[in-house]
Amino acid sequence: MTVRTRFAPSPTGFLHIGGARTALFSWAYAKKHGGKFILRIEDTDVERSTPAAVQAILDGMAWLGLDYDEGPFYQMQRMDTYKKVLQSMLENGTAYHCYCSKEELEALRESQMQQGLKPRYDGRWRPEAGKALPQVPPDIQAVIRFKNPQTGSVVWDDLVKGRIEISNTELDDLIIARADGTPTYNFCVVVDDFEMGITQVIRGDDHVNNTPRQINMLMALGATIPQYAHLSMILGDDGQKLSKRHGAVSVMQYHADGYLPEAVLNYLARLGWSHGDAEIFNRQQFCAWFDLDHITPSAAQFNSEKLNWLNAHYIKEIDINLLASDITERLQANKIAPSAAPCLNNILALYRERANNLNQLAKDIAYFYVLPTASAEDVGKHITPEIIPAMQTLSEKLTSIDWTAEAIHREINAVVTQYALKFPKVAMPLRVMLTGTAQSPSIDQVMALLGQKETLTRIQSHLA
Repeated sequence: MTVRTRFAPSPTGFLHIGGARTALFSWAYAKKHGGKFILRIEDTDVERSTPAAVQAILDGMAWLGLDYDEGPFYQMQRMDTYKKVLQSMLENGTAYHCYCSKEELEALRESQMQQGLKPRYDGRWRPEAGKALPQVPPDIQAVIRFKNPQTGSVVWDDLVKGRIEISNTELDDLIIARADGTPTYNFCVVVDDFEMGITQVIRGDDHVNNTPRQINMLMALGATIPQYAHLSMILGDDGQKLSKRHGAVSVMQYHADGYLPEAVLNYLARLGWSHGDAEIFNRQQFCAWFDLDHITPSAAQFNSEKLNWLNAHYIKEIDINLLASDITERLQANKIAPSAAPCLNNILALYRERANNLNQLAKDIAYFYVLPTASAEDVGKHITPEIIPAMQTLSEKLTSIDWTAEAIHREINAVVTQYALKFPKVAMPLRVMLTGTAQSPSIDQVMALLGQKETLTRIQSHLA
């Protein structure tokens, strides 16, 4: 049997981290087994579904590199299929019309709650042998309900949570089509999984309660039941359920916040799954290693420090031209246009070793292309009257040398010796003058990249 997995988000919001992990695990499982990965957009919630949310899902999948073999399929474009299946179920007796009014159902619910009972539909319109049904009211549009079995249990061996058993007495007859004829979420999922031949359903554990209903409907349709794997929730750094208050709302927000997709993907892979002690691996390794046996059934906890650490690793490893392209876009977004000189690739080669965020990296190197403004605190602390003579001497020495980091370093050392100073006493003022901050990589390398003319101009502007 060919493995066929699916990712089926509802376009009522952005692609969030939990959804992205589900997509990643479904994608990797299909890749591991030489199967097919299907993208399905479950857009039957017309009031809440938006084109912007659909695009955000597609953008997030593309950014992460989660390519799908089939789709995207849109449920709203499959209404004819659903209606045919509904009709066949009405004809074979696995579904029926229910004419309860909204008021009736609310009164039923209130009565059951007053008696301490679990609110549930009482089956008053469920056809049974020898049962007399109420007279059809003329002013009520019927919904369609699934005729759920009333005996026995639904049992499945969840690939993450283990054996789960739900008694059918816990399940009432679910509405599968609304009064206006629109099929409901659970019904559409069942028809799609059946017709698309889904073999493994990998999804969040908030769907566990839907699973017994869906299995019963699949059985009613004569379908092969897929295997289910329900992933536990993701907690924030504070141990609470991951939500908007923890920062990034969508996957694409991580792009905006300065993360590489390789880092996010690597991090997501380790949220609830492991392969020995391996922490860093590419997508090819992940697909080769991935299995469902090593997914923990307990909640995974998001760790921002770990994500930043991975991001730093991938910033060091990414092709320098790809990095330059990304940083160029971030600089331009801040109205900074990198020029041919100094060479951006050379600047990034110097700075990438100390970066864990692309936005910060772009901010740190901006001074190469725009004149920086040092804080009064840094100027007052490092460019003191006592150091001015030494800086003036250094400026004079720098005017007539070959402009290399090695030659620059020799001249700085010469001034340090001449004025009986420690190296930082000269290096720190230089950093403030040239970069606008007291922190930078090796100052001689910075000066070599900045260029002789620009370096001298910036030094002199502080000595005038």
